[in-house]
Amino acid sequence: MSEESSPREEGKAVGRRGKRRGEVEKFDPARLGPAEKGPVGKLFAPVAGFGVTISSMFRPVVTEQYPFEKVPTQPRYHGRHQLNRYADGLEKCIGCELCAWACPADAILVEAGDNTPEAQYSPGERYGRVYQINYLRCIFCGLCIEACPTRALTMTNEYELAGPSREGLIFEKQDLLAPMLEGMLAAPHPMAEGTDDDDYYRGEVGGPSEGQVEWVRERRPSDPTLRTVRVATSGGTK
Repeated sequence: MSEESSPREEGKAVGRRGKRRGEVEKFDPARLGPAEKGPVGKLFAPVAGFGVTISSMFRPVVTEQYPFEKVPTQPRYHGRHQLNRYADGLEKCIGCELCAWACPADAILVEAGDNTPEAQYSPGERYGRVYQINYLRCIFCGLCIEACPTRALTMTNEYELAGPSREGLIFEKQDLLAPMLEGMLAAPHPMAEGTDDDDYYRGEVGGPSEGQVEWVRERRPSDPTLRTVRVATSGGTK
């Protein structure tokens, strides 16, 4: 049997670059180009590594000097949550718990309560009796905002949420409720006369009615919102 290898075996033994397997390719310095630097290159060689640093020294400073200089956030920034109200002061939250189900970090706790004629906090049958957001868990993804069917929950531009204790970062309902605007009437009070919850959802309630004001005046005559309430009319408020 001949000791010479066949052409097929020769093809297996030869690598992609024309060398046999196991053979180390020799280094060729000519591939790297000329290694010698000119006089100017030799002169600036010691400081060439600081080129980026030196060039940055003459550029405008873009560092935000927080907390001494607070730069406004973008309009759609995901900050602290807020529970909104209708124009007459009733709460938009109906205690459906969809925000809690949508939260991937399990940071929201909602417990619903039933509205009664003497304690009507939101349009319809139910309201958010307990509402908590644990900002130790919240990742500010905004999925709870998308899940809310009444736009009761939105996110503000407030981002300074640090506190001295862990308990203080669990926000309760009173911490999340939107402030009473001028013209609103503090809940609880009945819905506007001749309306239902669908009218509220469609934005057809422009403010407190005379009946709502009288109801609060009879039961809570010292309510501070009675001094600034604006009764809604067909043309707006008065």
